[in-house]
Amino acid sequence: FGPDTPEARELSSLARKVSSIHEHLQSRLRLCYEHIDEKKLMEAFEHFKRTIETPQVDNLKILQNIFGKEKVLLNPDRAEVYINLLRKQHVLLLISDLDISQEEIRFLEAVYKERVSSGLNYEIIWLPIVDRTTWNDGYYQKKFSNLQSIMSWYTVSHHVAIEPAVIKYIREEWGFVKKPIAVTLNPQGKVLCPNALNMMWIWGNSAFPFSSEKEESFWKAKPWTLDHLVGRLEPNLPTWVSQQKVVCFYGSEETEWIESFTTATKGVAKALDIGIEMVYVGQKNAKEEHKKITGLIKEKELSHTWEDDKVWFFWNQLESMLYWKTQHGKTIENDVIKQEVMKMLGYDSSKNGWAVFYTGSGELVKANGEKVLSTMHSFEEWEKLANQIGFIPALREKLERVIPHHYCARLILPGNGGRIPERVQCAECGRPMELNFLYRCGAE
Repeated sequence: FGPDTPEARELSSLARKVSSIHEHLQSRLRLCYEHIDEKKLMEAFEHFKRTIETPQVDNLKILQNIFGKEKVLLNPDRAEVYINLLRKQHVLLLISDLDISQEEIRFLEAVYKERVSSGLNYEIIWLPIVDRTTWNDGYYQKKFSNLQSIMSWYTVSHHVAIEPAVIKYIREEWGFVKKPIAVTLNPQGKVLCPNALNMMWIWGNSAFPFSSEKEESFWKAKPWTLDHLVGRLEPNLPTWVSQQKVVCFYGSEETEWIESFTTATKGVAKALDIGIEMVYVGQKNAKEEHKKITGLIKEKELSHTWEDDKVWFFWNQLESMLYWKTQHGKTIENDVIKQEVMKMLGYDSSKNGWAVFYTGSGELVKANGEKVLSTMHSFEEWEKLANQIGFIPALREKLERVIPHHYCARLILPGNGGRIPERVQCAECGRPMELNFLYRCGAE
């Protein structure tokens, strides 16, 4: 037929109709496949849920369900081993994306290696949660391999080793969003704690077997002291305490404030004839600035300093304490520890500096940078009181008389799946804090 004949036009019209019907059928077929996949995923999800919530003889069935067809893991020496090697062992499932920090890995490694000297027997398996749609990008493959190479525990042999239904369970039931979590399985496969990382940061291996009950008993039995935060970070602390020195931990991003504060504080200590040791801790998210500031402090011999890893661990412990308290319904009205932790985190978020003074007798006083610096500069006003009742009690009394500005504090916390309550009270004045959302690039 010619191109303009009625027959040709009719055939062309029929071809378009057939093509349209074909596209429609393909679309419906894709929807059917998606529905089938979703149904299979839900069935696998429910199966895993029943399995992990049903008492087992050992943990092997749970591990087999996690990895599906994948029968091998890579051991700490990067050799392939069968999953059943971990049968009837305490296992921690370290769950993270590819943005888990070097600091988290190093501190977890320290706790993990310490288990041998502590006579404890447990193993860690890294379960990476990755976006399969972007996996072909060489950047992510390299990142996966780099992380795998620095981990001293068991890892998956391949990035897709974890079953999709298990990933769904990890997100929905264990609350994984972005921050790493460590799920504890006992030798029988029972989940002892949906996230043991918080207690590992705070209590270390003394919290083994890392159960929720063990963690709660620790909080009930042990009063909060500064030793919780710095005991494993400042090796000189026991010596300073035995010498009855005052220890000052402080932080700021302003070099002018640091020089002024350290000079004024040393002057006060000299006038009172008391020993004092000062340690620069710094702020949490200021790595580059931290290097510059510690260099200046060392050059001018203003105080002791901490390295980046210790700074990260200090603030991470505080966040871990706050998360635990929040998840267990504690408020600053009924929990002193939460009140103290929120004050410290508020000081870090404000970027205006802070200081904590501490003695081994349990005396402790803290304040934001502006208040504590002005108090040191006005030492002549409370010098007589300090000679009468002691440095820290006098400093506390003087700080309480300082009239604060209307603006109290701000509190910036990393998102963790909506676990921070909508209502938070200011730890300084007790008024409700305004809730805002902050999006910050985590590239540093």
